[in-house]
This record gives sequence, structure tokens and C-alpha cells, in this order.
Amino acid sequence: MIANLVNKSSRLIIGLMSGTSLDGVDAAIVRVEGNGPDTKAELVGYTTVPYDDKLREKLKELCSVDHSDVAKVCGMNFYIADVFADAAERAAKEAGLTMTDIDLVSSHGQTIWHIPVADEHDWSMVRSTLQIGDISVIAKRTGKPVVGDYRTADMAVGGQGAPLVPYADFILFRDEKKGRILQNIGGIGNCAAIPAGGLPEQIVAFDTGPGNMLIDQAVHTLSGGAKSYDAGGEWAAQGDADEAVVAEMMSHPYFAMQPPKTTGREVFGKAYAHQWIGRMRDKGLSDADIVATFTAFTAHSISQSYREFVLPVMPVEEVIVSGGGAHNRTLLAMIAELHPGLTVTTSDKLGISSDAKEAVAFAIFANNFLFGIPNNLPSATGAPVPTIMGKLALPG
Repeated sequence: MIANLVNKSSRLIIGLMSGTSLDGVDAAIVRVEGNGPDTKAELVGYTTVPYDDKLREKLKELCSVDHSDVAKVCGMNFYIADVFADAAERAAKEAGLTMTDIDLVSSHGQTIWHIPVADEHDWSMVRSTLQIGDISVIAKRTGKPVVGDYRTADMAVGGQGAPLVPYADFILFRDEKKGRILQNIGGIGNCAAIPAGGLPEQIVAFDTGPGNMLIDQAVHTLSGGAKSYDAGGEWAAQGDADEAVVAEMMSHPYFAMQPPKTTGREVFGKAYAHQWIGRMRDKGLSDADIVATFTAFTAHSISQSYREFVLPVMPVEEVIVSGGGAHNRTLLAMIAELHPGLTVTTSDKLGISSDAKEAVAFAIFANNFLFGIPNNLPSATGAPVPTIMGKLALPG
């Protein structure tokens, strides 16, 4: 079955992605030709299956040491796999295809916990990561081979297991004449800086810090659960960011760490958001001011990352934004204001959907897996060697 896929001139792969924002599953149908750096990827269809409020809150509980337990993780591992399978089938149907037309499914899974650096005070808390959404369930449901659980392989050879998408950014966006920063703003923000005409080992990539995660949590809390995100950045636009609070937030030790580095909901999650919401309320900030302050925090964390770790080592002309944050006009305006010398645009303007880009990336990872070609980027994850990431589940 797998050998037949390698021999085809192109493969139709569904990439499934759900990030730390916990907003739902993105499903991209991608026609992939070639492999490695010469891969060609064409987006054939795309859909997103939003998580409902009940599921989103249950997932947040699993990401909290105060509310999670092994039984809940065990059950959700299978439950969320069905959600991923539904997303794959829906994407095929909306593209006018059936699962018979699909060659392969690639699933990132749903991150529950990520430990990029071992806890020196607890011998059992070694570098590790956990993404749920069992790929065997997806394979049996869809009737297709499924590749998934990518991050563990990078960590097994000494990497941090993130960020992974810069490998695909290099394939999709490298330019011979322009230095570019590919900035994804999902729950967590991550960037990949690619020098003009650069090689994979010259890429500077790392997590910049919180993306939409804190903004979304603030909106959910302040609206009493009526809203889950700040559509277009409209709420933030009605307020004024408290620069003193932003400066205090920016003193978090993560921002001083040298790349490669990665972070997640374990650090900038619900508890962190509520801590700062309480402090800003004590200062008398309005709800709009609080949302504006969290938005400015994300913008400043991205900006400082560029100033400290990217611009000193390479000339850059463009910042290309993808992910849910690409729709937040207030956030994009803040980033542009902090970097007047750079053009800030979205991947949509370059022909790659800002919503679908990460799902497209995982289709590319699965394609490399088929050919036995490394699909991590050591300069991004800190792995000492390239490695083949992914595990395979067969359908029948």
C-alpha cells in the first residue's frame, strides 16, 4: 500500500491540524509532488471544524494540572480522534471528493502537554510531549493510512519537538531575493526567518511566545463565555493598552531565552491569563483596555523576538503572517507600527491560505515520511540531527 503511494507522480493528502488555540480542526486537501526541498504542494480543498464551547473547555481542563486526570486523557484520546476523522471526511466531501480519492491522511493531533526542557527538580519530568487523537482510530474510520505523532521523534533525537512548520515554510516561501519572516499566530506564536536565497540550516526559527491564546482567554472570560475570540481585533481597537503592564509582562524569562526555544499552554495558559486579568481589573482598566493590553503583549513579544534574535543576523524585508492572528487587524497594525521598515502582510496574499497553512505543512511532513526523508528542521527545533518524524497506522 505505502510502496504504491511512493510510485505515484502525485499524492492527494489530507493534513489535519489543531493547535494550542483549541478553536477546532483544520483539514487541508493537498496535492503533493516530489519530496524534500523540491516538494510542490497545491491546496485542493480546505475546511475547518470548530470545537464547540463544551469540548474546548474540556480540552482546557486536560491542559491544566489542577483539573486533568488519566481517565479524562484516555477517553479524550479516542473521542477527539473521531472529531479529526470527521474533519477529514468533511473536507473530502466539500471538495467534491470521496475518501477513495484520498491517498493518505496526516494528523498533528491535539497537544495536551509539552515539556521542552527537563525539570531538574523532578527526575520523571523528562523532555517530552503529548498529542492526543489516536491515529489508529482515524485510520479505521477513514479507511486510509494515517501518519501522525510527529513531535516525539524530534524530541527523541534531542530536539524540542517544536516549532515544526518552519520546515514547510522553507519549501513554500523561500525567495531568492527577499529575506522573509514567516510568522504564525495561533494559540502560540512562532516564526521562521529565511534569508534571501538561504539554505535550511540558515533558518532562524522559534516560538515567539503567546499568540492568540491570552487574547482568546481574556475575551472568553470578560464576555462571560459569550465570545471565544476578538473578531478582527475590534474589541482591542476600542481600548487602550496599558504600556506599563505590557512592559511587566515582557519581563517573563521566556523572552530572554536564546533560540531554539518553544513554549505552550503550560506557561501562558488559562491561569496566567486570569492572573493578569485580575491585576488589570485592580488597576481600573476597562474590558476593552484589558483585551488591548493582551493584544499589545502579543505584538511586543513578536517584535522583541525579531529585534533580539532575527534582525541582528539577517536582513529581512517582509513579515508574512498566517494562522488565526492573520485576521486580527488590530494585532497586525501593532506589529507593523513596531516595525515600520518591514512590510507586514498575510500568506493569503502569496496564494497560501493563512488558515490552512499549518494543515498543508503536515501534508508535506507525511509525504516526506513516505519517502523515508527527514522532515524536521534542526535549526528550528534544536535537534542535533535531521530525523524522520511520524508514525504510521494502517486502515484495514
